[in-house]
Amino acid sequence: MSWSCPGNDGRGGIRRGEEGSSATRRPLLVRHPSGSRGVPPAFLYVTFSSSRPSRRHDGPVDFEPYRGELVAYCYRMLGSFHEAEDLVQETMLRAWKARDRYDRTRASVRTWLYRIATNACLTALEGRARRPLPSGLGAPSDDPGAPLTPAFDIPWLQPFPDARYDTRYDTEVRADLRLALVAAMQVLPPRQRAVLVLREVLEFSAAEVATQLETTVPAVNSALQRARAALADVGDPGEVPEPDDPEVRAVIQRYMRAFEAADVPALVRLLTDGAVLEMPPVPLWYRGSGDYGLFMRRVFEMRGTGWAVRLLTANGQPALAAYAPEPGGGQRLHTLQVLTVTGGRIAHNVVFADPSVFEAFGLPRQISSDECRRER
Repeated sequence: MSWSCPGNDGRGGIRRGEEGSSATRRPLLVRHPSGSRGVPPAFLYVTFSSSRPSRRHDGPVDFEPYRGELVAYCYRMLGSFHEAEDLVQETMLRAWKARDRYDRTRASVRTWLYRIATNACLTALEGRARRPLPSGLGAPSDDPGAPLTPAFDIPWLQPFPDARYDTRYDTEVRADLRLALVAAMQVLPPRQRAVLVLREVLEFSAAEVATQLETTVPAVNSALQRARAALADVGDPGEVPEPDDPEVRAVIQRYMRAFEAADVPALVRLLTDGAVLEMPPVPLWYRGSGDYGLFMRRVFEMRGTGWAVRLLTANGQPALAAYAPEPGGGQRLHTLQVLTVTGGRIAHNVVFADPSVFEAFGLPRQISSDECRRER
């Protein structure tokens, strides 16, 4: 049995044609005891590889090099990072059990794994409601003082923790994980969603996708055309600047300083006129720098000043972990904020307050202001 923690060996998007190296580890699917080694159970998985060749394969079959990109694929399909990890673990188990039947002459390991993962995703999505953001459910609120009542009955879209699977080397992979694009994809029927990701993001051929979905090439092309039309208003995710772009970093640093100082006028100056603020699991959302500023003033009046902010990335976008001041000193984790920067200003802020989201990012629950500043 071999326990691994996602990170350096998990890749967010291996290009077509790359195959994994051999390994000798034997898998065993079990649940690790909670809190072992200080890591939550959701952060752990068992590696799947075998030194025994399949009947139609000259060497060992190693699935682990594909785990990261499979998690990213299942996340695009499901809108949930936790469910994506679970389904990839299920995919690995199914593949390992069927390894003797794998035929390299018919498909690469990568193509075979994607077929298993696609079927697992489509089964999981049967009869299930989509995962939205608040802005996908109705008009913006015009009352910055409205009650913040969470709607826990709605399966909200979750962010993707970039640090768990290394997507930094591939800008195309990061662009296709943008929160706005993943949210828009949730509106598509599951099979259209699969066709769009397999063809446009992962660059499988129409024939390969038809085989994976057990359909025809014309049906794949038709589904792709409908999916493209449905997402025409989303825009090109590649046009959004990278988190390490100097202009983006400068804007985020100014926003962080204004946030920590509870300086609402300074925050508003960094926003576009139509800036959007939304806060799942609260179904409210706001549009416009004025309402954004009024809401932030309310937050600082309720929670006080002396916040600490930690910089990270999510969905290939800049993100902030905001720590609210504690009465006895120090700061406690309050929200994770995923930001979209366009034209040198912040155009969108999705604020997540679900503790399960915090766990996926491995964020400490408490931190001091000095610790946050040292990390910058």
